Amino acid sequence: MQKSISVEKLKGLFKDDMTIMIGGFLGCGTGEILIDSLIDSGAKNLTIIGNDTSFIDRGIGRLIVNNQVKKVIASHIGTNAETGRLMNEGKLEVELSPQGTLIERIRSGGFGLGGILTPTGVGTLVEKNKQKITIDNKEYLLEMPLRADIALIKGSIVDAFGNTVYKGTTKNFNPMIAMASDLVIVEAEELVEIGSIDKDMIMTPGVVVDYIIKEAN
Repeated sequence: MQKSISVEKLKGLFKDDMTIMIGGFLGCGTGEILIDSLIDSGAKNLTIIGNDTSFIDRGIGRLIVNNQVKKVIASHIGTNAETGRLMNEGKLEVELSPQGTLIERIRSGGFGLGGILTPTGVGTLVEKNKQKITIDNKEYLLEMPLRADIALIKGSIVDAFGNTVYKGTTKNFNPMIAMASDLVIVEAEELVEIGSIDKDMIMTPGVVVDYIIKEAN
């Protein structure tokens, strides 16, 4: 299967009302070519799941500024004033989830679990409208799994089959969201031949990757 995709064909994959997971931590590990394509597609009313909404001129933040997003599920929004403004004006729904809880919800979605039990948020606003379960006299919140239509990930080294290596902190949410989405697109900093990557170094297996786009040199 030929997994490399052109920018033009990539744009055609994005549709209104999709749920899209995007890797990155304040833009580190976010594929900006993928963000460009999503912006150019004009897809709107999107639900975006990611660690944060980055900055107004980077990563997920650019989608917020472009008014393509109806809902964000993230662990914080403090570095992007536009997210806060739109939320306060009732133009953007924001669901804040503690970072550890958020990645575990994504993991649950990726591995077919029914959710997770966590004490984080018990007795706070986080518990609103959530089921509480008591085990051994300790209360836990039942946090539900998360999945997406598409995951946009960025790899440091990617082979032609999609086997992916992440360097340093660019790894962040990328490997986990690749397991929790129906379609996975990876932006490759360096694209190499199949067999070039030591199998023990692979962090996202190519079998879950549907499309690859090469970062411009």
